[in-house]
Amino acid sequence: MTRIAAMIYELLLVTAVVFVASFIIAPVVGELHAPWQRHLFQGYILSVLFIYFSTFWLRSGQTLAMKTWRIRLVQQNGDPLTLKLAAIRFALALTGILLAGIGLWWALIDRDKQFLHDRIAGTRLVRIPRKT
Repeated sequence: MTRIAAMIYELLLVTAVVFVASFIIAPVVGELHAPWQRHLFQGYILSVLFIYFSTFWLRSGQTLAMKTWRIRLVQQNGDPLTLKLAAIRFALALTGILLAGIGLWWALIDRDKQFLHDRIAGTRLVRIPRKT
């Protein structure tokens, strides 16, 4: 349940990031009538999202939503992520989401309740205990 709440919160944050990023690129790309304009816009938004996620994952292992819900992303051995692993996880997560969310549904049958993209990338989400 915690991960679902974190994903909903993350969706709100990412929506705001995409909204602001769209205002920045809109004057450059125009009204997206031509295919090249749409492709440029989509590539730009994917780049912005990768920068958003990878910056947080590399810095602390937590996005703002993950900090709120005390979840951290680490390698299987507990080490912080590398840029390569962040890129692999981002690409796998995006692919899994685009394929009807299969990467998320996987957690229902996974023995450790991990997402498919985490299982393949060699990463995992861990709960951080409350500070007392």
